[in-house]
Amino acid sequence: MSAITPTSGALPAAPAGTALKAPGFWHRALRHRSFVIGGVLAALLVLAALLSYVWTPYSPYGMDMANKLQAPSGSHWLGTDAFGRDVASLLLVGARASILVGVIAVGIGLVVGTALGLLAAAKRGWVEEAIMRLADFSLAFPAILSAIMMTAVFGAGIVNAIIAIGIYNIPTFARITRASANAVWSREYVAAARACGKGSFSITMQHVLPNISAVLIVQITIRFAIAILAEAALSYLGLGTQPPQPSWGRMLSEAQTLMFQQPLLAVFPGLAIAFAVLGLNLLGDGLRDLLDPRLARAR
Repeated sequence: MSAITPTSGALPAAPAGTALKAPGFWHRALRHRSFVIGGVLAALLVLAALLSYVWTPYSPYGMDMANKLQAPSGSHWLGTDAFGRDVASLLLVGARASILVGVIAVGIGLVVGTALGLLAAAKRGWVEEAIMRLADFSLAFPAILSAIMMTAVFGAGIVNAIIAIGIYNIPTFARITRASANAVWSREYVAAARACGKGSFSITMQHVLPNISAVLIVQITIRFAIAILAEAALSYLGLGTQPPQPSWGRMLSEAQTLMFQQPLLAVFPGLAIAFAVLGLNLLGDGLRDLLDPRLARAR
């Protein structure tokens, strides 16, 4: 038994658990172009939402029909929409809905999906098979389709959109967690922990979960971007954020009938969605490179 000791077996677990604390992490991060650009764009998204709580150029709910469809100017930086509302104010407040849906929907998928994936990897057998087949079944219902079905039963609204997107995220997190956890369960330090009498729950929390955290962090950023796209699509179809709450997707929907009168009404929310999704995807790519020990050594 001396050849399989918890001390000697635990050494490979260190990189994943301490990647964010390593002295060279931030030094490498600031030199990683994708991470820096993605971090800046993601930070701008968060700052826009936070700023909207304390200041907007105009009230996003106030209508001024006398000044509708104005071009960008000194008084209205990005112009006004068909109801005379300031577009810049709508974009700032619309960032709230994107972040709200992303945080809650991804949180639902992360908590439930990770728990199911860890359970499948720990129990194996029929438990793993049942969870994976349930995940496969759930993937057959995309977020938009799920939202349409929920809307038919419970009515349109941001709550139903969040639930639909959250349910869509669960199988993705479950499958990724299960695959990553299975790799950890085959390591020598896990065998040593089991030989020392540790149970499945203890091993999962002390060894498995810390060593797959890097994979989950990267996946969070990717699913956050997908959640923003899904929320915009649902709002565009009238199934997501409801009036008078501003939403980037609904701004696009309202602008489609005014493309020849004021095409910029579609450009600005489209750019907001594109930059938010691009930033989160670049951030995810950067984190993947920085948190993967093999890629970190290669740079």
